[in-house]
Amino acid sequence: MEGHQILTTALFLGVVALTVGITIWASRNSSGAADHYAGGRSFSGFQNGLAIGGDYMSAASFLGISGAIALSGYDGFLYSIGFLVAWLVALLLVAEVLRNSGRYTMADQLAYRMRQKPVRTAAATSTVVVSIFYLLAQMVGAGALVALLLGVTSDGVKNLTIFFVGALMIFYVTVGGMKGTTWVQIVKAVLLMAGSALIVVLVLAKFGFNLSDLLGTAAANSGKGQAFLEPGLKYGVSTTSKIDFISLGIALVLGTAGLPHILIRFYTTPTSRDARKSVLWAIGLIGAFYLFTLVLGFGAAALLDKDSYAEVAASGGNLASPLLAEAVGGGPGSTGGAVLLALIAAVAFATILAVVAGLTLTSSVSVAHDLYNSVFKDGKASEAEEIRVSRIAAGVIGLVAILLAIPAQKLNIAFLVALAFAVAASANLPAIIYNMFWRRFNTRGALWSIYGGLISAVGLVIFSPVVSGKGLDPTGKNLSLLPADIDISWFPLENPGIVSIPLGFLLGYLGTITSKEPAAEERYTELEVRALTGAGAEQAVQH
Repeated sequence: MEGHQILTTALFLGVVALTVGITIWASRNSSGAADHYAGGRSFSGFQNGLAIGGDYMSAASFLGISGAIALSGYDGFLYSIGFLVAWLVALLLVAEVLRNSGRYTMADQLAYRMRQKPVRTAAATSTVVVSIFYLLAQMVGAGALVALLLGVTSDGVKNLTIFFVGALMIFYVTVGGMKGTTWVQIVKAVLLMAGSALIVVLVLAKFGFNLSDLLGTAAANSGKGQAFLEPGLKYGVSTTSKIDFISLGIALVLGTAGLPHILIRFYTTPTSRDARKSVLWAIGLIGAFYLFTLVLGFGAAALLDKDSYAEVAASGGNLASPLLAEAVGGGPGSTGGAVLLALIAAVAFATILAVVAGLTLTSSVSVAHDLYNSVFKDGKASEAEEIRVSRIAAGVIGLVAILLAIPAQKLNIAFLVALAFAVAASANLPAIIYNMFWRRFNTRGALWSIYGGLISAVGLVIFSPVVSGKGLDPTGKNLSLLPADIDISWFPLENPGIVSIPLGFLLGYLGTITSKEPAAEERYTELEVRALTGAGAEQAVQH
């Protein structure tokens, strides 16, 4: 196994070297805030579509969803459906109008007809919180991957891996900015699609390309029989679990249109036509990938032996894809198995690096552009000052994510990302929708919807079974974040979306109608024109 681990390490280092090289190359072609924040708006629809795919197909998709399918069958595949359908909401409601009416961040669009300081503060706070939730999932995935590849079970090594990923993401953002991050995401999307397609073909070849045989074998090997292929294995156990499923579905479908690191990608295209085109390319790419997860998940259930399947279960499902790659390559101990395991793990690692870079960039840009310049400096900070603060913020946010990821390592990463989606849909989406489509919407409405959605979503997660009260599994492993003897879980659902998302919309409405502040009718008309024509964004390109 020594030789196999050398191969694995070499592939890992190759991926890291490639992404570092891209970042350094991009940094030489970057100057000013437009390049650092929006890549100079120089990416075509196809390039930005690849980058959106690279940003969206995170470790949660590659590792978490395939693991959820391997363990829960049909119910696990609901994650794939939710993540994909969400793009229709983003395309129809948000992509073009946001790109046309904003400049660098979500807050640019929100604050255009509101009081600048309070709205930008709220939007920046929400952006950082959502980004940190999402970052947790990527860091957890990195720790699980490296532990598997190096054959270590030491918590210390996993923690060191998380620290290493955090350091790398800070490097990408501070050195490469949006240009470097975007090129890393493009390369990663190509690697991920190619690696996944290879494993899918090898899995299907084992069953003569007969999907029915694959599903039948998966159901038999899972030990759950026909129930594995039918709804209800995970979310049909009780009334609470059924409501939890509805909550999860709402969060997944509405969350994408409120994710800051996805929204910021629309600002990197030169025209609104390119923004639309990039989302269409992204949907095609992401749609194909989520069909791959179906084969990866059921393939893991069908082809892994009992020990490997138990290892998948112990990892919360996070190791299903890498162990499946090893199995179709010839099994543990074989050269083919080692090569494919190393290849897929390297691709997954590239996935993690690309997504954490995008998330860190988004939140650091929001801190610098929305908080530092617009709130603290009244818009008078120079571009150089703003970029310097953005780089400092990237370091701080990276450190916070590292410290929070270490205790969260036992949770399924697809599940962690679903929480980020719930927070994004609760805090950001109501304000974005109201601002673009409701003339009367005002500052109080924006603040109530953002803070109300954010506080309710995060608060309900804190008092949910995710944090405490789940108890121990049969192996004695604690299933919640806090120690098993602490139980503050008065909220029964694991995903807060069904409560916090409607609450965000309701608070935005109540805040608006109870405020005596007159609606800025002229500014709304201007915003409408910008949203339809792209005048504001075109002006930003010229400058």
